[in-house]
Amino acid sequence: MIQLLHTSLGLLPVLLFLAGLMVMDSFKLISLKKIFLAILIGGAVAIVCVYLNDWLMTYFSVSKIPFSRYFAPITEETLKSFYLIFLIRTSRVGFLVDSSISGFAIGTGFALVENLYYWFMLENSSTYLWVIRGFGTAALHGGTLIIFAIISKSLYDRKLDKKTSGNFVLFFPGLMIAIIVHSLYNHFMIPPIYTTLATLIILALMIVIIFDQSEKATTDWLGSGLDVDMDLIESISSGDISDSKIGKYLNTLIDKFPPVVVADMLCLLRLHAELSVAAKGILLAQEVGVKLEPDPEIMGKLKEMKYLEKSIGTTGLLTLHPFLGSNPQHKWQRSFLESQAA
Repeated sequence: MIQLLHTSLGLLPVLLFLAGLMVMDSFKLISLKKIFLAILIGGAVAIVCVYLNDWLMTYFSVSKIPFSRYFAPITEETLKSFYLIFLIRTSRVGFLVDSSISGFAIGTGFALVENLYYWFMLENSSTYLWVIRGFGTAALHGGTLIIFAIISKSLYDRKLDKKTSGNFVLFFPGLMIAIIVHSLYNHFMIPPIYTTLATLIILALMIVIIFDQSEKATTDWLGSGLDVDMDLIESISSGDISDSKIGKYLNTLIDKFPPVVVADMLCLLRLHAELSVAAKGILLAQEVGVKLEPDPEIMGKLKEMKYLEKSIGTTGLLTLHPFLGSNPQHKWQRSFLESQAA
């Protein structure tokens, strides 16, 4: 009975926290499949860290306490961040909410495996220890990745808004802060129970702020972006595109590109707008609890868009940059639609 209690204390709190985050996400930006994948990756990272940390302690002849304070935060936070960096750089997360949930899911997987490892290693451990591990250490592993997600996603999006490609340097500030927070936690400068309470309170406040700001940003993006996309589709369908800003811009390209390429550019802009409207429609439906059936036409449009991009070429796509842009949500909505259509 005691063993069951300890296992529950070590595993359930962080799982319930993750479930709460998913419930709070009114737009349902991230699927259960992606959540489970992030948990599995976090668990795999924990297994790697167990062996890596043991090897590093032996190689550098460092005792356990100083290693946990200064070395383990570096190895664990760095390895945990790799998958989240991949998600951000490939636009598989588009907002702070889905970035933070993905990060916490990775931390959840890490914490579950780590606590299972200690459950087997620590015999006759106290209930107090598992309260600390379940509510404190486990929450810490998810919380540090939320911090990393907030800072890194914000810096990366700001870089994209300036029309420049993001690079790995942008992830360094978030990683350093996550490492410092992890290290401070492992110092236990105050009694562990107070450290655990402080971790939970800070994490809860951080999540409330993230969801509030991100939901406002998502709503603003849906509203303003939907109007622009609908206006473009209407002008193309009605044949009034030549009098619009985009039409006048495309006319200036006739002397620079073959007419067939300019026509492909117009088709690409139309497809981009149609897919953007589709993505926004799915999010608006999910916000009110409606699950739309996958649109069979979406995958065809995505394939056509890839064909047009290849036909237009890199130079042509650069000329369309003012309209296609490098907005992180524009990039994200394609991967979002691909996951919806799959």
